[in-house]
Amino acid sequence: MKVDVLLGLQWGDEGKGKIVDVLAPRYQVVARFQGGPNAGHTLEFDGIKHVLHQIPSGIFRSDIQNIIGNGVVLDPVVFKREIEGLAKYNLDLISNLFVSKKASLIVPTHALLDAAYERSKGDSKIGSTLRGIGPAYQDKVARLGLRVGDILSPNFAAKYKKLVDAHKVILDFYSFDYSETLPAAEGKFTDAIEFMKQFTLVNSEYLVNDALTEGKTVLAEGAQGSLLDIDFGSYPFVTSSTTMTAGASTGLGIAPRQIGEVFGIFKAYCTRVGSGPFPTELHDETGEQIRQEGREFGATTGRPRRTGWLDLPALKYAIMINGVTQLIMMKVDVLTIFDNIKVCTHYRLADGTLTDQLPYDLCDEAVEPVYKDFKGWQTSLDGVRDFDAIPAELNAYVKFLEEELNLPITFISTGPDREALISREAAAAQA
Repeated sequence: MKVDVLLGLQWGDEGKGKIVDVLAPRYQVVARFQGGPNAGHTLEFDGIKHVLHQIPSGIFRSDIQNIIGNGVVLDPVVFKREIEGLAKYNLDLISNLFVSKKASLIVPTHALLDAAYERSKGDSKIGSTLRGIGPAYQDKVARLGLRVGDILSPNFAAKYKKLVDAHKVILDFYSFDYSETLPAAEGKFTDAIEFMKQFTLVNSEYLVNDALTEGKTVLAEGAQGSLLDIDFGSYPFVTSSTTMTAGASTGLGIAPRQIGEVFGIFKAYCTRVGSGPFPTELHDETGEQIRQEGREFGATTGRPRRTGWLDLPALKYAIMINGVTQLIMMKVDVLTIFDNIKVCTHYRLADGTLTDQLPYDLCDEAVEPVYKDFKGWQTSLDGVRDFDAIPAELNAYVKFLEEELNLPITFISTGPDREALISREAAAAQA
């Protein structure tokens, strides 16, 4: 068997949680392979909205093993809060949730460092969620960090103190006062560490590979989006992990040859949270209409998302570096309110050159989006479940995208609920 990968092709917030939940019945294992509590995967079913930050989105399916992989940075306090929030659903979390011992721990001073670093940047701040993700990955790369498996060590308290003492030196350098906030945060952290010990902490690379050997189906769930990748995103306005297909290999311990289908998810328009370049961003009434109609406010932070038209050069780039095999288009229903829809097909550079490739640095390279216009469908998609039943205008939009991107769009999401989905049955059956 091979591992199928599901990831976002834009700047995050594409709707990955919903699609993992929809696809989950096909899989026996769902595994998160990177990111941390900055992710907010939203699922809606039975009239209830659920937001998951660190726990895999297959958790509501009782027959699925859910794995938090080694590539994740895990905040024990958020983990405890999430588990407690799921208690009312009577899920057997002890039996079907597994945490990699090699996942990195976020400690309270990581969030303080995050805030100190952002404050020091002034107007050049990244737009961090201030959850300590970046500093946790920094410690991981610097070989200073703590991992989940360390909580079982008799020397954990000493290891923790050594790391926190090093953090305090940095915080003092930035004149960042932690005297009042840190003690309370450490109390919650200690409680959460004890809480975590009741769960199954595993060498997840063996768990995943054994599942493959046994012929089990595995879905790797990505967080954030491809354009936030540490290497290939809009640097330096990126996240701290590998958000691409390659991250599934390093974040779960699976060989590249074991990658199967790659589901690439994108919105029918673009959004972005925080700072950084956004070529098709709309600063006008149209942008605000998209924001309100699409409920474009961060699932984790609540911050309003920046909005803009679909960007094909950026989308083609993300498809290329991920080896995407199937496309899933989200939030098509949001565009129902418009009589005219635009798609950016090329960038015009400062010298007048047209290109459909991303420049080395979108921060410094001035690009002007070149648009193609489409007639809006202005028809409710409620209850539409088959491609043959979609409006002609939407069909033209889909066909254009499939030709430009050279890939099939196998699912179209028409609302937040898991049932609000148009699918191509033949293509879905082959997945």
